[in-house]
Amino acid sequence: MDGERTPAAVAVNRILDANLDRAREGVRIVEEWCRFGLNNAELAAECKDLRQAIAHWHSADIRAARDTPGDVGTALSHANETQRTSVSDILQVNLSRIQEALRVLEEYGKLVHPDLATDCKQLRYRVYGLESKLLAAAANPRQEKLRRSPLYLVTTPSDTLLTTVEAALQGGLTLVQYRDKHTPDGARLSLAQALRHLCERYNALFIVNDRIDLALAVQADGVHLGQEDAPIAVARHLLGPQALIGRSTHCPDELQRAIAEGADYVGIGPVYATPTKAGRAAVGLDYVRYAAEHCPIPWYAIGGIDSTHLADVTAAGATRVAVVRALMEAPDPANATRQLLSHLPFSAD
Repeated sequence: MDGERTPAAVAVNRILDANLDRAREGVRIVEEWCRFGLNNAELAAECKDLRQAIAHWHSADIRAARDTPGDVGTALSHANETQRTSVSDILQVNLSRIQEALRVLEEYGKLVHPDLATDCKQLRYRVYGLESKLLAAAANPRQEKLRRSPLYLVTTPSDTLLTTVEAALQGGLTLVQYRDKHTPDGARLSLAQALRHLCERYNALFIVNDRIDLALAVQADGVHLGQEDAPIAVARHLLGPQALIGRSTHCPDELQRAIAEGADYVGIGPVYATPTKAGRAAVGLDYVRYAAEHCPIPWYAIGGIDSTHLADVTAAGATRVAVVRALMEAPDPANATRQLLSHLPFSAD
């Protein structure tokens, strides 16, 4: 039928035109939520690439067949099309719309452009993958909150622990780890509960260092594990699939192993020597550069980082950092938090 101007050929081009429009419009609707709702650059870029791939086939010949006044479908509607109950509803409807349009393009494309049919089949599979990622994000909001958290406070024991953490939360902090190696368990449990309530009040994530039992007891958002702590699989089994599991790493081999074992995020460091990790040699900026190039999950440069080092760390590729003394010992933790956040070149990648 390629090149023909028979009524059937014109009708096929009208079908292709309508469904190319439909697919592109649907992708754009999903893209806007990925960009502005989720702040997820990766998913927004995937949508943009899908739109461009679909637009490639929207040729002048296909557009020329458009006959909006003569289209009997413009007057047809259904009650379900007039309302949406939630953003999830909008996303699901439009993902289905894209998939249906690509299936139509695949079938009718066989009559005129076999390559169009093949391409739309592959694009449909990509949309299935996009749908899975969006559903996963919706199913685990902790993951999305983690992706949008560029600054991570790791606490140390302090008489002003709660007031310091609350001040940092007021300054915009959204991720807190409770780290305390020596306080008796009873007091640790009370402090962990108080910190969890604080984080909940400010819509921040609360992570417990090392102690899976303590994380479980206070219903923390997750646990952070060192290299000598329990396996990630054990923490996942005990805390459940929604929990965030972090792992400290000090070299590329440890990083790759943490990724393979299913860590949700990793620590990269210590970048500089720090009393928090007494006796452990600093890994320097080379490991930060390695993580920037090879780590597909959220990662935090950590170890001796403060306002004097931050520019060097971000120049090496870090967009997320974890700090201890920079906030725990700050005279004004709220302002210190704001200052650190303002200098992080963060995007929710």
